[in-house]
Amino acid sequence: MVSEEQILACVLAGKTSEFRKLVDRYQQPVFRFARNLIRDEHDAEDITQEVFLAAFNNLASFNAKRASLQTWLFTIARNRCVNYLKRTRPVIDSEAIANTIRAASGDESARNEFWSRLDLALDALPIEQKTAFVLSEIVALPYTDIAHIESTTLGTVKSRIYRAKQRLRTAMAPTQGDK
Repeated sequence: MVSEEQILACVLAGKTSEFRKLVDRYQQPVFRFARNLIRDEHDAEDITQEVFLAAFNNLASFNAKRASLQTWLFTIARNRCVNYLKRTRPVIDSEAIANTIRAASGDESARNEFWSRLDLALDALPIEQKTAFVLSEIVALPYTDIAHIESTTLGTVKSRIYRAKQRLRTAMAPTQGDK
């Protein structure tokens, strides 16, 4: 397998077709991250394309001493997703979400209800907690990489993930009607 450094050197030397190898390597993880963060498949595809276009256009500014290519790509993806959410995400009332969860119809299977509740709970998280949680639990990045992507400290990342898990546990706890 050709190393990232070799591919980057080829692309920077003018052999731009080699960039496709990087896209093939990272497209699915970046897409999954975007989809899990913004909750929209089509817009996640658009964001994924934007990430690789931005990476290609700014490849000369990539510094392998500061971060891995994967971390750099996820940083671009995170920024694109945050901008998307700022433009499109409505203000979410956590009490309204709790009421919606309580009022969920009993006709759905337990599995569908669980996933619906989890989606609502994830959407209710502050973007910083949601991003850290998705990068940690779904993308499975190490905390140090998440800290770099988020431009914050390791302690802050740990705190965000801990708080996200607490909020998700609370949101997913059975209500009186579920017992």
